[in-house]
Amino acid sequence: MYPEDDEPPKKKTKAIAPGKPAAGQCLCGKVAFEIDVPARWAWHDHSPSSRRAHGAAYATYVGSWRKRFRITKGESSVNSYEDKATKTVRRFCAHCGTPIAYERGRSPHMVNIPRALFSGRTGRQPLYHIAIEQLQEWAYTGQPLVPLKGFPGVVWQRSKKKKAVEREGMF
Repeated sequence: MYPEDDEPPKKKTKAIAPGKPAAGQCLCGKVAFEIDVPARWAWHDHSPSSRRAHGAAYATYVGSWRKRFRITKGESSVNSYEDKATKTVRRFCAHCGTPIAYERGRSPHMVNIPRALFSGRTGRQPLYHIAIEQLQEWAYTGQPLVPLKGFPGVVWQRSKKKKAVEREGMF
């Protein structure tokens, strides 16, 4: 198929260039940050504390070494909440409330940033699930979805069709 001296053409990938930081920001744009890539790891956190902090079924984080995380704009707009019982700190934008970072006492050299805040790739896919046993029964887990008629852009999980009940002795 290929001449003996030639190798097959290499596929072009959209991998992020080493050394080029991944940037992100809060909802209102007053706080911006970046991390050096690739990120250390990425995961989905189903714990009640992350669920409540994000107001969502779960939070997806990207972990970075603290020394590779920088706030590039609006550092004075970052407030924090410290949970002394769990030895965690959650940082958020004081203007729009967007969660910016999650830090754990047991990992003082790491900072975890919500994945949704990044505008591009981070060099890691979220392959891990934390506290999966606390997954809520109402959370979407990949069931087939269909378009909702009359509502463009809306899909729903069609309920299972009920089997017709046979009526004995009706007539």
